Amino acid sequence: MGKMHADEATTDAELVRRLLRGQFPRWADLPIERLASGGTVNAVYRLGDRLSVRLPLTADGVDDLDWEERWLPRLTPALPVAIPTVVAGGAPAEGYPHPWAVHEWIDGTTPVEGRLRDPEAMSRDLAAFVTAMREVNLADGPAAYRGGSLAAVDRETRAAIEELRHTDEPFDPDSALAAWQDALDAPEWTGAPCWVHSDLMPSNLLVTADRLTAVIDFATAGVGDPACDLIPAWNLLPAPARESFRDAVGIDDATWRRGRGWALSMAVIQLPYYRHTNPVISANARFAINEVRTAVGSRDRSRWSPRPSAPSATNRRSPSSSTATG
Repeated sequence: MGKMHADEATTDAELVRRLLRGQFPRWADLPIERLASGGTVNAVYRLGDRLSVRLPLTADGVDDLDWEERWLPRLTPALPVAIPTVVAGGAPAEGYPHPWAVHEWIDGTTPVEGRLRDPEAMSRDLAAFVTAMREVNLADGPAAYRGGSLAAVDRETRAAIEELRHTDEPFDPDSALAAWQDALDAPEWTGAPCWVHSDLMPSNLLVTADRLTAVIDFATAGVGDPACDLIPAWNLLPAPARESFRDAVGIDDATWRRGRGWALSMAVIQLPYYRHTNPVISANARFAINEVRTAVGSRDRSRWSPRPSAPSATNRRSPSSSTATG
């Protein structure tokens, strides 16, 4: 996997060891292994058996470190699965330009779209997490990255659809535009803002024995419209489990349509940006685009009736989490 961003910092295990030796020597002799991941924000290294090191790839990822230090300890007691725990914060050094962090290691593997062995169990676990997030009672929460109106990403989404029109991707731009317009036309959220993760990409989920055991990368989390936390319905779950997920989270039709819009927007923005540099993210984008297309003509109970046919969230810092294990 090549560099994803023009201003991406170069990292390797030896850099991590030098950083540790200079700032946290008690960990400097532990084994260090870079993790293969679909993450787009951080390079992540396993450190021994119980820790991990996260190095922001660009300056845009640095603010995440302060966010996590403030909010993760307060969110942990309210959630049904493990979330990251910050152990230490490091400073720029050894030619590496950004602050960085050491986290506790969380066991698990990332699920892969289309390969879930027990999608119904996954739908229940995801619904439990999404519901618990909505019920978090923490005052003064920041605005979630995708907690506002879809109109805020309208121009970017349409531009990405037009960009895909001119690629060799098997993609129907007119159908995608119809799906996007339907999401824009859905009534907006009028309830009280609630807590959302806002980047529930598969690469931000960890599973053990087919059950969701952890959610990571909370830098986009905050308060807003709960629609953005519905994106796993299209970027991970197959159709039958999608309906189970919808029933379990108790979402109305308008919120479901906005959630589908977020899934589509994230996917069409990701695909042209990452199609040659991040095979994990680009494969998920293709899956999500196709699931949106097939859902509207079959099991999806929303009111959209688009023109037939169309072929994975915006990375918040480049043309969204995830992404990802980093």
